[in-house]
Amino acid sequence: MSRFLVLFAFVSAAIVAGSLPARAWTAVEQVKTYPVSGSTGAELYQSIGENGPVISGNRRTIAHTTFKLTWRRDYREQADGSCVIAVNIPKLIITYTLPKPRGPVPPSVASSWKRFYEGLAAHETVHGQHIKEMVQAIQDVSVGLRAPADPGCHKVRAELQTHLKRLSDEQRARGRAFDRVEMGDGGNVQQLVLGLLTGR
Repeated sequence: MSRFLVLFAFVSAAIVAGSLPARAWTAVEQVKTYPVSGSTGAELYQSIGENGPVISGNRRTIAHTTFKLTWRRDYREQADGSCVIAVNIPKLIITYTLPKPRGPVPPSVASSWKRFYEGLAAHETVHGQHIKEMVQAIQDVSVGLRAPADPGCHKVRAELQTHLKRLSDEQRARGRAFDRVEMGDGGNVQQLVLGLLTGR
């Protein structure tokens, strides 16, 4: 259900070390909607299949989570020839894409649609939490990261890249594992869809 758009922009900034605590950041979370229509749960679900966001090729999904991540990072060459990452502050924007009816939902469908929508939003919020935890892990491992004999700070940058790949791969695997459970037989997403179709 979720695809993760990863954009790591590594920007060095001359920030005084210690001017901000290591965890002084907050993710911006926003919701984008796409329009669906129908007077029954089945019609609304069919419209989702026709209008849901495209995630690869012509494949559509019900909802998904993307994010944009940039950094203000200060690499500092030390007197002993080493280089250290003194500051690493993320700017994280998470976008949840969810369906929204074009007009009022008929009263006979309103309660099942509400449960369906809220369940989808809760599912995507878990993916958002995984992303925030990844970003915090990147900050934790990078602030204070040091490489000896590193004029120009090339070694420490390369070492940081290995951590970024590892943590990004872990986050993606975590998301896929979560989706397998949620969208598997009897899983939460399957139950949400059944509830919408049957009006439960």
